[in-house]
Amino acid sequence: MARLQAELSGVREQLADTEKAFGRFVPGELLQLLSIDNVRDVRLGMQTERKMTILFADIRNFTGLSETMTPQENFDFMNSYLSQMEPMIVPFRGLIDKYIGDAIMALFPEATDDAVKGALAMLERLENYNKGRARAGYRPIRIGIGINTGIVMLGTVGGIGRMEGTVISDAVNLAARLEAMSKTYGVPLLISEHTLHGLEDPGRYAIRFLVRNRVKGKQEAQSVYEVFDADPPFMRAAKLRTRKRFEEALAFYFVGDIFRSRTRLLRCLEEVPDDAPARLYLDRCDEYLRNGHAEGIEENELTQTWSEEYSCGVADIDSHHRILLSQLNALALAVREGRVADTVPVLTRIEKDARQQFATEETLMQESRYAFVAEHSHQHRRFQENLKRLSDEIASGSENPVYLAFRIKLLLMDWTINHSIKTDRHLGHHVKSRSGG
Repeated sequence: MARLQAELSGVREQLADTEKAFGRFVPGELLQLLSIDNVRDVRLGMQTERKMTILFADIRNFTGLSETMTPQENFDFMNSYLSQMEPMIVPFRGLIDKYIGDAIMALFPEATDDAVKGALAMLERLENYNKGRARAGYRPIRIGIGINTGIVMLGTVGGIGRMEGTVISDAVNLAARLEAMSKTYGVPLLISEHTLHGLEDPGRYAIRFLVRNRVKGKQEAQSVYEVFDADPPFMRAAKLRTRKRFEEALAFYFVGDIFRSRTRLLRCLEEVPDDAPARLYLDRCDEYLRNGHAEGIEENELTQTWSEEYSCGVADIDSHHRILLSQLNALALAVREGRVADTVPVLTRIEKDARQQFATEETLMQESRYAFVAEHSHQHRRFQENLKRLSDEIASGSENPVYLAFRIKLLLMDWTINHSIKTDRHLGHHVKSRSGG
């Protein structure tokens, strides 16, 4: 009897060790998100939807670095680096979905702020790691991080002999593109406008607008922001001092006023010579003056025309967004032309109509038992906060009118279109599925 109990105890320990080892390949947090208590219950095709923030991190110029090392040195380096980064993700309620060579894909299923804080912790740890590399005679490494927020499909994919848990969504693709863009702009951390709007308080971070472009195959324009809290203190302070001038330069750039953009960029670089994005945009201005074209210049009016491609499929919501976009166009034009008095009634109508429509949407979400009420309502609050902030700036009369009109386009017009295409369209699908439509 004692022998059997000892054997049984040994089997239990072995099973526990096996499950623990398996957890290194399939994170327990991933199983929890799929409502799985035991790894043996995993089945192909299990799925759920979650709002998540996705982080991609990649080592700059890893190929060149790798070619200077032996296979053993490559794996030793990779494991040394990754062992530094993992502890910066887990404390912020993140989980590593996968390693892709030297790249890390991490998921943050709770607060959007978790991902940004985790990224900043990774960059801080990297600085300490590089100090150790320098003492050992190795050159420092740099990484780029891209972060995006959205609703994703989480589940298991594969075949009979091999499967894995993963996330599927355009939100994942955009996060990967942002990581790649960080190399182009020479900065370590980029976030999407979706992540910006998902933060509890964006003012807690050092953030500046960096680029607005349209992703191939998509109707909506995407705005990208640099988070520079992890910059050296002198660089961070200098970017904060020049932030408004830098963003004004970009506003002029994107509407094709190259001379005014170039003047402001030169002033930024006088104060911050190592500001890589300012240098890049100055080069683009010079390219435009030489060739008549440069990347990203839209040369358009500071307005946005409604398109049926923006519709979410719910007639009342689409009608509201169409009217709202028209009101925002009127506001941007009045601001651009310096007609401050004309902005007052327009702002009043926008504030009133938005408040009423948001309340209607939130009632619909409650009645239809929509799973993402909190996230959806947070976006509504962010629109109202941005509207209030811009209203105060308009009333002050101290801001550049092109800069203000451009911010209306970024923070209100683009919000309206992206909110309709992504958030409200998801709500529309939910409502139709419940009604059998």
